[in-house]
Amino acid sequence: MKTVLIASLFTAFLRTAAAVGVTGAAEGFAKGVTGGGSATPVYPSTTAELISYLGDSSARVIVLQKTFDFSTTEGTTTATGCAPWGTGSACQLAINQNGWCDNYQATAKKVTVKYNNAASLGIQVKSNKSIIGVGAKGIIKGKGLRIVSGASNIIIQNIHITDLNPSLVWGGDGITINNADLVWIDHVTTSLMGRQHIVLGTSASNRITISNCDIDGTTSWSPNCDTYHYWGVYFAGSSDLVTFKNNYIHHTSGRSPKLAGNTLLHAVNNYWYENNGHAFEIDAGAMVLAEGNVFQNVATIVEAGGAGKLFSSPNTSANTACKAYLGHNCEVNGFGTSGTMSGTDTSFIKNFSGKNIASASTYTVAKTVKDTAGFGNI
Repeated sequence: MKTVLIASLFTAFLRTAAAVGVTGAAEGFAKGVTGGGSATPVYPSTTAELISYLGDSSARVIVLQKTFDFSTTEGTTTATGCAPWGTGSACQLAINQNGWCDNYQATAKKVTVKYNNAASLGIQVKSNKSIIGVGAKGIIKGKGLRIVSGASNIIIQNIHITDLNPSLVWGGDGITINNADLVWIDHVTTSLMGRQHIVLGTSASNRITISNCDIDGTTSWSPNCDTYHYWGVYFAGSSDLVTFKNNYIHHTSGRSPKLAGNTLLHAVNNYWYENNGHAFEIDAGAMVLAEGNVFQNVATIVEAGGAGKLFSSPNTSANTACKAYLGHNCEVNGFGTSGTMSGTDTSFIKNFSGKNIASASTYTVAKTVKDTAGFGNI
C-alpha cells in the first residue's frame, strides 16, 4: 500500500513539474498568441485521446510525455504509384495522389507502393490550443498536425513530428496551416517526411511565427536519390505574414523555403547547412527580407528565375533602409562555402510598418542555432 502511495505521489509530482506551460513568448508576427492560456493541463495517454483533445472546442494545454505512434492506426494501402526518379534504393517513389503520377509523371515507370494511411492527413488542431512536449519525450510518429478552417491562437512547442512515409512523395506533411491565424511553432523538430515539413496553403494563414525549429532533411530517400530531402518548407498563402527566426534547416536540396502567393517573409538569424540544391525559391508575389542568417555549404541560396522580391541585406549602407519600417538597421548575412545571395529590392519593406517585428542579431549569433533548435532544447 505504501509503495502504491509513493508511486502515485511521484506521478503527481512529475505532472506538476510538466505543467509549467509554454516557455517564453512569440516574437514577430504571431506576437500575442496565448494558445490554451491558463487552462488546466491535460495529459493524453492514447492516440485517440490526443486526437480528441486537439480537435475539441475547449481551450487546452496539452502536455505530451511519450511517443504517440500512429503508424498503423488507420491501416495501410497498397496501390499503383510511380518512380519519377528511378527505382534505386535511395530514390523516392510516389503515391498517385489526385492523379499526380498520371498527370505530371506520365512517362515515369509504374510501381507498386505501400503506405500507412494515417500520415496522409494530419490531426486537426482547433483554436486556443497549446501543445507542449516534456523534455525530449513529446513525439508524434506517423501523423502530422493540421491547422485549418479558421483555427487560430495555437502554440506548438517542444515536440518532434516524424516518420510520415518518408520513402514516398505525397506520403504526408508534418505541419499544415491553411485559413488560420496567430500560430506559433517553436522548438519543434520535423524529420523523415514524405512531403513538406511545414506547409502554408494557398488560403490566408495570416500571422505565423516559426522559431527555434530543427527542420531535419536527413533521409534515406529523395528525388535526387541521395540523403538530402527536397520537399522542405512551402509558404504559398494569401496575405500571409511569416516570421522565420532562429531555425536550423539542414540536409535539404530544395524548397527551403519555397514561397508563392503574396507571402511576406522575415527570415532572421537562421542557420542553413548542407543544402546541395537550392534554399530559397521565390515565386511571383512573394516578398522576402533576409537578415542575420548563416548559409554554410549551401550550393544555391536563391534559385534563378524567381519573379518574387528579395532584400538580402547586402551591406551596412543599404541596410539602413530597414530602420524606418522594422525599427532597426538590417543585419548582413554570413556565408561559408556557399553560393551568393543578392537582392536589393526595397519596394516592399514598407509592408512591415506597424506590425510586430522580431529583433535581429548579427549573423554570428545564427552560428549557434544548430545547438539550440528543435525539441529537447528548452
